[in-house]
Amino acid sequence: MTWVLLRGLTREARHWGDFPLQLQEATGHSPGEAITLDLPGNGKWCGQRSPLSVEEMVEAVRRQLAAQCVRPPYAVLAMSLGGMAAASWAQRYPEEISRLVLVNTSIRPHAHFAQRLRPRSWLPLLAMAAHWRNTDAVEQKVHELTCRRQEQRQQDLTQWRFIRQSAPVSAANAARQLWAATRFTCAPLAPRCPVLVLSSAGDALVSPACSAQLARAWQTSHREHPWAGHDLPHDDPRWVCQHVALWDDACT
Repeated sequence: MTWVLLRGLTREARHWGDFPLQLQEATGHSPGEAITLDLPGNGKWCGQRSPLSVEEMVEAVRRQLAAQCVRPPYAVLAMSLGGMAAASWAQRYPEEISRLVLVNTSIRPHAHFAQRLRPRSWLPLLAMAAHWRNTDAVEQKVHELTCRRQEQRQQDLTQWRFIRQSAPVSAANAARQLWAATRFTCAPLAPRCPVLVLSSAGDALVSPACSAQLARAWQTSHREHPWAGHDLPHDDPRWVCQHVALWDDACT
């Protein structure tokens, strides 16, 4: 079984750091069995125009896997906007997804707008949009909004600045991704595969209530981290891997 990892709004595969390797080790998979993909407009696809719908993002991800000759079924771990794409994927193509882990995502109709994007983040996000070409300012603000673990902040920012400079996401693509996320509504029925929902009590961007409400609606497993921010795999990768491994064993 191949793990497929999807990131969120304007982020890409390199933002996972060494998390894919930690996930492979925790779940007992061999190296190469965790694949990190970029959504159109991000990472290796930064020159493409981002789709205006989550459903189109799903098709792009499926094409990437087909091009790499990686066959389903897949176990998918995805966060934020990537989680919306993963949920849509599992609902539209249930035969392709065997496991689904959603991290700090928010999906209509299981959360309202002020939960999906917390009001206290609106002004910082507007400031980021106004200074989108200022790499240092934007990446510092992203770190403030998404991360609670600070001891490696300077290392993070150095790496993130390099990523942004080597594969810049345009302001237009950022806006298109946000529009797609805002418009997305999942299908009424929960995915047929096992689902684990993970959330962070310290998430300053998306209310953890979004995950709790989704898990209740889908009647699936939910675990909440006591202090991490929106980027839970960054703040406490060991915690994520431990919970995924335990849940994965229970599903087998």
